[in-house]
Amino acid sequence: MSTPFTVIIPARYGSTRLPGKPLLALAGEPVIAHVWRRARDSGAARVIVATDDERIAETVTDMAGEVCLTRADHQSGTDRLAEVVARLDLPAEAIVVNLQGDEPLMPPELLKQVANMLAAEPRAAIATLAAPVEDIDMLHDPHAVKLIADAEGRALYFSRAPIPWDREGAPAKQLQAARRHLGVYAYRAGFLQRYPTLPPSPLEALEQLEQLRALAAGEWIQVAEAAVEPGHGIDTAADLMTAEARIRALTPPER
Repeated sequence: MSTPFTVIIPARYGSTRLPGKPLLALAGEPVIAHVWRRARDSGAARVIVATDDERIAETVTDMAGEVCLTRADHQSGTDRLAEVVARLDLPAEAIVVNLQGDEPLMPPELLKQVANMLAAEPRAAIATLAAPVEDIDMLHDPHAVKLIADAEGRALYFSRAPIPWDREGAPAKQLQAARRHLGVYAYRAGFLQRYPTLPPSPLEALEQLEQLRALAAGEWIQVAEAAVEPGHGIDTAADLMTAEARIRALTPPER
């Protein structure tokens, strides 16, 4: 049985490495159009783009999408979601899936998966996904966040460092145990309402990972293996070219 959920897509115009990212052309459309379509195809009851930029808002409105204009001073995408949840006055148990505005290749199945995971675990405030670490380079890449979970699937820690560490120096054993984090989340609206009141965590500041604030506050984050191969997000111009090739390969030729 499917769980009713809302997808909120935080989308900023300002990006250090790729300014104007949501509006860049990708296979003949803006990046944000592809992301919005992925969210719509997930079966979400509602899809909302949360942005502080009028240009992004206008683009989404032109394709008949729903927009929520937010403040420009948010420190994170989670803070932006919290504003939207408060303004919409969503009930505490409502499930909100966060899809980043630079994920045009995110499989819609994964959005549904995290929503269903959260609905199935009443102790959790958040649900998220993991996938195998592909090689040693990824294990040591600080941009690839790794995670550790307990036997019930509750997250114990997230890190940019290679975790777990094998003290005997056996790379094969380390790769077998390691999992990388996929940046797609489902939240209970009640958690998002209290998130801005949670004290910042020293670990969050060190790792620059906002989910560590939730862990430090004792929140339950449920983790499961992604049901399908995840797509890659867009951080650089090279990523945009890769996404272009992938989308064109998936698009059937016109007859």
